[in-house]
Amino acid sequence: MMTVLFTCKSCGSGVHVYPNHESKKIVCDVCKHEQEVNFSEEHEKSILKDCPGCGRKDFYSQKDFNRKIGVILFVVTAIISTVMFVMGLGPQWYLSTFIVLYALDFFLFRKLNLIAICYKCETIFRDVENIKDIHGFNHEMHDRILYKNEDFQGRQLDHH
Repeated sequence: MMTVLFTCKSCGSGVHVYPNHESKKIVCDVCKHEQEVNFSEEHEKSILKDCPGCGRKDFYSQKDFNRKIGVILFVVTAIISTVMFVMGLGPQWYLSTFIVLYALDFFLFRKLNLIAICYKCETIFRDVENIKDIHGFNHEMHDRILYKNEDFQGRQLDHH
C-alpha cells in the first residue's frame, strides 16, 4: 500500500498517512494543525495521478535516500582523505576513501526503491504502483512550477 508523507504547513514536521478516500483532513502530530487532503480510490490502489495535498499532476521520481545523509558522508570522506594527505600517506590511501564512498553509493543505488515527489508541495509518495510512468527530476519544470506557478498537467516538458 502506498504511504504518503506530507509536510505540515504550520511547523514543517512530517505527517505520514495511508490513503483513504473518505479522509478529508490530516492532523499534524506535533502542532495539531489540520490540512485538507483529497484522496481518491486510485490512491488507495497505490496509483498516483494527482497530488492529494495540492491537486497537481506534476511529479518526479528519485531514489529513497536522505540527501542530508549523502552530504554528510561526502564531507566525512573528504575530511578523512585530507587528514590522510596531511599525514603524508600515499595517494593510494587518501584516494581509497572516495573509492569506498563510491562503492557504498553504488550499493545503495542498487538496493533503494524509487519514490515519487510532487513538484509543487513536495509531498513524498512511497510504494507507488505506477512509479515507472513518473520521470526523473527536471530542473526547468521544477523552476517553472515553483516560481511561475505553471501547471504541466502531468505532461513531461519536451523541447523537441
